[in-house]
Amino acid sequence: MRGRGKSAASVTRFLASVKSFYNFLLSAGAVKANPAKSISADRAERKYPEILTSKEVELFLEQPRCVDAKGYRDHAMLELLYATGIRVSEVRYITVEAARSGQADIALKGKVRTILLPGKLCRKLLQYARAQKTASGEIFLTRSGKSLSRRQIWAEMKRLCNAAGVAPSKVFPHNLRHLFARTFYRVCRDVVKLADVLGHSSIETTRIYLISTGAEHMKILIRMHLIQ
Repeated sequence: MRGRGKSAASVTRFLASVKSFYNFLLSAGAVKANPAKSISADRAERKYPEILTSKEVELFLEQPRCVDAKGYRDHAMLELLYATGIRVSEVRYITVEAARSGQADIALKGKVRTILLPGKLCRKLLQYARAQKTASGEIFLTRSGKSLSRRQIWAEMKRLCNAAGVAPSKVFPHNLRHLFARTFYRVCRDVVKLADVLGHSSIETTRIYLISTGAEHMKILIRMHLIQ
């Protein structure tokens, strides 16, 4: 090994010089970046700069109480996204029939995957459906009978963030999916199973959800230091 016998400082300076020269070649167009390079932690942080915590989601769920139909709908919607990790575009597959059976079959991109619905969530969904006199079909609909759009769901989350004391930058539907993925993985430690649940065709896509933020990384390092 070339670095053997040299001081750590010398090796560090050498590596820094190589990196600088490589960046120069990139900027000059002399070489191309490797497209197969995996997504790094800092890129993941830029994509998800602030991740919701379970405690913050609980604060959200405390806001839209059953004061009226709309309030109960928002509560049930947020809990659905948090408990299942489904995409907003997949909410239309949550039907009265699915709530009764405890599972929803989602058909997208030529594939069908089954989403299991916890009993507590099913009871809440059915209660809301009964209040809306919805005997079958989609549970979450607008007054005109259309499916709720991503924009509408996002708007409701934004409206609730101030009351819950949660930073607006954290409040968007996909962040609930992100939190579900991380929570699920902490329990099962099976990235293949998680990819199946999320409906990902590539495990590399699933891995993006699991990359730790810089703050979490630092906590791990501190914990390791205390244990030693």
